[in-house]
Amino acid sequence: MAIEVKIKKWGNSMGVILPKELVKEKKLKENQKILIQIVEKADLSDIFGSLKFKKSAQELKDEAREGWD
Repeated sequence: MAIEVKIKKWGNSMGVILPKELVKEKKLKENQKILIQIVEKADLSDIFGSLKFKKSAQELKDEAREGWD
């Protein structure tokens, strides 16, 4: 399960707050040890819209629909 949380500063440390729904779903308890995997969120904004096709979107959809009966 992946869930997005924000890192917060607590004194000289950093921490995250686990959403109530996740705690309930996973039946997490206070002082329970868990394993957290850190995955940085990708920024694809520079790629979005930069792909160029030889055919228009409509032509590609028409080709994909050929033979649908």
